Amino acid sequence: MYKENLISVIVPVFNTEEYLNRCLDSIINSTYKELEIICVDDGSTDCSLEILEQYASIDNRITIIHQDNQGVSVARNKGLESAVGEYVCFIDSDDWIHEQFFTYLHSCLLYTSDAADE
Repeated sequence: MYKENLISVIVPVFNTEEYLNRCLDSIINSTYKELEIICVDDGSTDCSLEILEQYASIDNRITIIHQDNQGVSVARNKGLESAVGEYVCFIDSDDWIHEQFFTYLHSCLLYTSDAADE
């Protein structure tokens, strides 16, 4: 069962220690706070898993799933299996987002939903 207004953010991670802090900072500092952040470590051999664990220890919205390396598609699907948000968004671990990205996304989703109901 999904949770209304919750956005599940799935971040597949594989050896992106150089970019991961910026990615996670951009997500956790979002103006929209109703987020479930699912980070799927796809068998990283660098310090990515340690970085994920540091963030999870300071933000309880972050869940870490660890798996042997199987590729980004399997990692995304693994994240989908545990997502409970009404909406799902994928952010690659070497990308970052604007602080209002989810606020704007949620507004657009509500507007589209309201328009469909009319």
